[in-house]
Amino acid sequence: MPKLKLDHASAMSAVCLPGRKKTDYWDEHIRGFVLEVRSTGGRTFYLRYQDQHGRQRQHKICAFGDLTMDKVRKEAQRLRSEVVLGGDPAATKEDVKAVPTYAALAQQHLDHAKTYQRSWDTTEAYLRRHIIPRWGKLRLTEIRQPDVARWLAEKGDEGLAPATVEKIRVIMGRSFELAKRWGIPGSGDNPVRGIPRKPISNARERFLNPAEAKRLMAAVEASRNTQLPHIVALLLLTGARVSELLHAEWRHIDIERRAWLIPTSKTGKPRHVPLSQAAIDVLAAVPRFAGCPYVLPNPETLKPFVSIKHGWQKARDDAYLPELRLHDLRHAAASFMINAGVDLFAVGRVLGHADHKSTMRYSHLANDTLLAAVEAGAKRMGGSTT
Repeated sequence: MPKLKLDHASAMSAVCLPGRKKTDYWDEHIRGFVLEVRSTGGRTFYLRYQDQHGRQRQHKICAFGDLTMDKVRKEAQRLRSEVVLGGDPAATKEDVKAVPTYAALAQQHLDHAKTYQRSWDTTEAYLRRHIIPRWGKLRLTEIRQPDVARWLAEKGDEGLAPATVEKIRVIMGRSFELAKRWGIPGSGDNPVRGIPRKPISNARERFLNPAEAKRLMAAVEASRNTQLPHIVALLLLTGARVSELLHAEWRHIDIERRAWLIPTSKTGKPRHVPLSQAAIDVLAAVPRFAGCPYVLPNPETLKPFVSIKHGWQKARDDAYLPELRLHDLRHAAASFMINAGVDLFAVGRVLGHADHKSTMRYSHLANDTLLAAVEAGAKRMGGSTT
């Protein structure tokens, strides 16, 4: 076991002994500090030691020439001091290597999303387009909250809609929540937690009045898409989401109980939509196709429509409602119910809102109903206060 003071000159002149694959040269001052010289000519500095369990351990410092010898010796002395104080440099290094990159975590996140998300492709798109290009190569412990906060702010400055930036924030935070749940190394701190959500004020709601609704129905009746009149009518009468209606199946429609079961809604939970007599009448007029389970399929494919965009846009333009969106029919359904005197809680139940906050956006529409209530109360009093 050759011993010498490891410095630049001795390390440069050290050779692998004949007949061996490698030869170790130990420093005569720093215990465990060794230069490994291989028959191939490679030279590497290590610190070798026994851990607290008596096992031989080895921690690589660097290859010869990567650092000055003064820095190599200082690092060897620092590592030796760590061992004396009960540390285990090799184990620490192994722990660091065990921490995955964000790209690896993102793949696990996506695989998990596919097991329960109907729109997992949206998650995939946000990961691929926004998050992975910036953070994919970094290990989880290298991702810091200030850096993430700055990056999200820059995303907004680049012109992304506030709702898009918020979606990015939520998906990235979800990755770290899952990592912690799964016990993945390096997931102790969620760098997204604590970054405030910026206010989103890009909601755009369009409410139809009865005259506009009548005009719209006349326009869709003239559409080349023979299913469009039924689709628009049922959206107005049920307040359902477009995707829910386009994928509705006859087996979930109970005419006798006047109920429509939506087995998987946006909230992830099934819900029942009550069907008015008008909705029942529309369903009675819907054509049925042999062997087709869908209520409103594309007549050519007998599968749900991929898009009804062209027919819808022509009909709304013909009805002089150029800015009206299909989703606005859901708002219209809510407004008709509220202005008919239905309370917000009941409207929220019909629409399948997960919490009351979603329904409160319609609270201003109830003003006419509330005004009628106080007027009725005043008349009942018969002017007794005067």
